[in-house]
Amino acid sequence: MVDRPDGKTRWFVVDERGQSHSLAPRQITYTVNGQTYKSAEIPKFLEEIKPYLDPSSLEVAWELLVEDSEAVTPAQMANLLFSESEPAPCYAAHCLLSDDKLYFKQKGDAYEPRTTAQVAERKHQIEVETLKAKGQQEFLVRVEEALKGEAVEWQRHDRHRLEALEKYAALMADIVREGVKYDALARAYPPPAPVLETMNMLGRPATPQGAFQLLIDLGWWSPYENLFLRRSSIPVQFPSKVLEVAQQRLDSPTTDLDVNRLDLTHLKVYTIDDESTTEIDDGLSWESLSDGRERLWVHIADPTRWLEPEDDLDLEARKRGSTVYLPTGMVPMFPEILATGPMSLVQGKICCALSFGIILDSNGAVEDYSIHASLIKPTYRLTYEDVDEMVQIGVQAEPEIEAIANWAKKRKSWRYNQGAISINMPEAMIKVKGDEISIDILDDSSSRQLVAEMMILAGEVAARYGKTHNIPLPFRGQPQPELPPEEELIQLPAGFVRACAMRRCMPKSEMSITPLRHAGLGLDTYTQATSPIRRYSDLLTHFQLKAHLRGEVLPFSADQLKEVMMTVSTITQEVTMVERQTNRYWALEYLRRHPEQVWSVTVLMWLREDSNLALILLEDLGLQLPMIFKRSATLGEQLLVKVSIADPQKDMIQFQEIMYQEAQSAAN
Repeated sequence: MVDRPDGKTRWFVVDERGQSHSLAPRQITYTVNGQTYKSAEIPKFLEEIKPYLDPSSLEVAWELLVEDSEAVTPAQMANLLFSESEPAPCYAAHCLLSDDKLYFKQKGDAYEPRTTAQVAERKHQIEVETLKAKGQQEFLVRVEEALKGEAVEWQRHDRHRLEALEKYAALMADIVREGVKYDALARAYPPPAPVLETMNMLGRPATPQGAFQLLIDLGWWSPYENLFLRRSSIPVQFPSKVLEVAQQRLDSPTTDLDVNRLDLTHLKVYTIDDESTTEIDDGLSWESLSDGRERLWVHIADPTRWLEPEDDLDLEARKRGSTVYLPTGMVPMFPEILATGPMSLVQGKICCALSFGIILDSNGAVEDYSIHASLIKPTYRLTYEDVDEMVQIGVQAEPEIEAIANWAKKRKSWRYNQGAISINMPEAMIKVKGDEISIDILDDSSSRQLVAEMMILAGEVAARYGKTHNIPLPFRGQPQPELPPEEELIQLPAGFVRACAMRRCMPKSEMSITPLRHAGLGLDTYTQATSPIRRYSDLLTHFQLKAHLRGEVLPFSADQLKEVMMTVSTITQEVTMVERQTNRYWALEYLRRHPEQVWSVTVLMWLREDSNLALILLEDLGLQLPMIFKRSATLGEQLLVKVSIADPQKDMIQFQEIMYQEAQSAAN
């Protein structure tokens, strides 16, 4: 109720509680005229207008006014709706019009009807907003249930929200990859609108860390979610179309183009892998020839039997580049129903293969060879441990294994005579099952060396064939390294320190569509051909070789092959990075869980000598990690350390050196 002037332009007003306020004219939206009032009468007046406040009555008025687009004042609307012009119905009309968001819009002191199209659009917007509000409320209910640990059936719209959060939370991987700090990460990547809305709705900080924690709290993610994989472009799931094609190939195999496969089912074939391996892509045989010579056979799985260049399976494999091997499991290059089934060399089953028959001379050099699309029947599936035991005790029933092992030794000796370089550093094998982490050193056993030599041999033969017949292949090479002078190497401690110094000098391997020398392997020409189920470049080699063996036009010209190789090379680099980062994450998590464990380490090399930052080797685990020393240390020095800080999420690891006496007391 207006009480009195406040200066020249403002007014003192009194509300229904008797409180006084000062208002400017622009703050007054409507004036009730006709008589004077006391502030105590305001509640009674408001009661009087209630019977008139029916928003649905506006629709009737709109229908009467819309055709002529006639504007009305509140007083005119009161006459139209209520046939009254007293203060109460006029004010009620003002309230209806000013609150209305559907039928009328204000123009000066009057209100004009919206067009029919505008009302239809407004109705649609209101419906959408209502549904959105309802969806948000239901989402909040499900969030509360999930936060309590209850099982929740997330709806389609929920999943869109959660997937947006996933993308944003995956930015946490940049902390590790680029060394970005949390606050800098939040500034560099402001949250997209859906993420901001969700986080604000839940009262959580709209940062990558906040999104990461929310997904964990909801049980949507594990605390150990692989952010490196999620941040990468590597697809984890296969598209439904690709899975359908895989099933069709399984149910109705396409016609085998290699109609004259060489039948080698009479040969004893050994497949040798880790026990956990499911994609079995190589097998070995040995036979004695009538002229007294011996022939080695390297049989490689033939996935090209199940696909064609540029079909759905091939393009999906190309997009993936290779199978991804992680401590938590693998992400295959082909759908598992094919990769672990008909593509693999399965014991006791007749399998399609690409077989390399090789005769070596007495020194281990290739004397003669042939390559065939073949049929084989794997006889034994062996583990590396099985073969080590067989070689050690000399199993009389399996003289083939001993013969292959002897040829592998000759072969290795021949390669080193050709300049091959051996750098032996311990390699950690990290496995995660459930909540258990295990780290073992990958044993460079005689069986692993045997298999490695046979695979290198097949690679040399494939490359030789390509070179002889001028076939573009994904040849691999390595420039000759410039190793430190002998007198310089001798000054370094023998063993791991010296090997580490040599490894730093090794140049990166190269790929080319023309033959290259591979200095590290001691070979004039080399390509990889022995893992076509797991490496796309090997699959390319198979496509090219098999087409040439059939006398057909090569599926990839030199230029086409070069283009595909460049694409695949980029992807495989990313795969390697994800594998390396994931292994490091789990290594730090393992160390975080063993804060009291005393580790024996060797100082391998200086990373920044002026800052006393060195690379150390944890000998029991085969892990190489950085350590800052608080004293002068020497390369090759062995010492005892404990973990002081390990934070896998932030990629932080710090060690503290402990004295022998401390280690003794810790052990007791």
